[in-house]
Amino acid sequence: MKTFPASQLIINADGSVFHLHLKPEYLADKVILVGDQDRVNMVASFFDEGSIECDVQSREFHTITGKFQGKRISCISTGIGTDNCDIVMNEIDALANIDFNTREEKAEKRCLDIIRIGTSGAMQADIPLGTFLVSQKSIGFDGVLAFYKDRDKIADLGFEKAFVDFIGYPKKAAVPYVVAANPALVDRIAKDDMMRGCTIAANGFYGPQGRVLRVDLAVPDINEKITDFRYEGQRITNYEMEGSCIAGLALHMGHRAMTVCCIIAQRKAEAANTDYKPRIKELVRTVLERI
Repeated sequence: MKTFPASQLIINADGSVFHLHLKPEYLADKVILVGDQDRVNMVASFFDEGSIECDVQSREFHTITGKFQGKRISCISTGIGTDNCDIVMNEIDALANIDFNTREEKAEKRCLDIIRIGTSGAMQADIPLGTFLVSQKSIGFDGVLAFYKDRDKIADLGFEKAFVDFIGYPKKAAVPYVVAANPALVDRIAKDDMMRGCTIAANGFYGPQGRVLRVDLAVPDINEKITDFRYEGQRITNYEMEGSCIAGLALHMGHRAMTVCCIIAQRKAEAANTDYKPRIKELVRTVLERI
């Protein structure tokens, strides 16, 4: 079993993990990830009365663990971007599978169910605002997975090559990676009333998602190409900013993970809904019932 020195796994004086400030005993096997730290309170508002075990916040990382209809659940905010998700995924895996007293990897591993609930922009004209869309595959523009061994073993290399060739992807950018969500978890959450698709996790909100303000794009027609791209009957349905790292690291670590988003922008129609919070609450309630 591996042993992890203080420089690799930083444990705070109170026994909590470095960034999340969460102790191992407060992590549930069912984990909901949200970007917005305030959304953690909204998720927890559905928890059973008197069931909250912990409410911890450090920077953008906010965790509340409690129960919904008797199911123990941790809701954790990641902030924006896959860089933050790299922190959250590694630290929740450490909480689950490393003994903080001995600093040794545990012989018996915990497998977490990890569901990201977010907002997203649709890339296809037939996806209306308010749609609940589950990412069966995530396409990472961020490059995070390339820093981990055996990246190619968990990626869809054929999809990657076809995408890079079709888009004319910038040569100096990180090569996109394509990873799948856990199929059983997708079926449990999506059932037959949520759309399923392939989602880009962009490493920025403006240029990486094809938005143009004062600086022109390296690939000016990137969004048109993304909309037109097809691979083995699959199309790219939407943009968000975190799912690829979550799905990829979950595959490496032996956890089950997926992303589900509420569509709040329609990139083809150039429309957006800023009054989306009631629909997000509906999505949260649905995920809590199905998790």
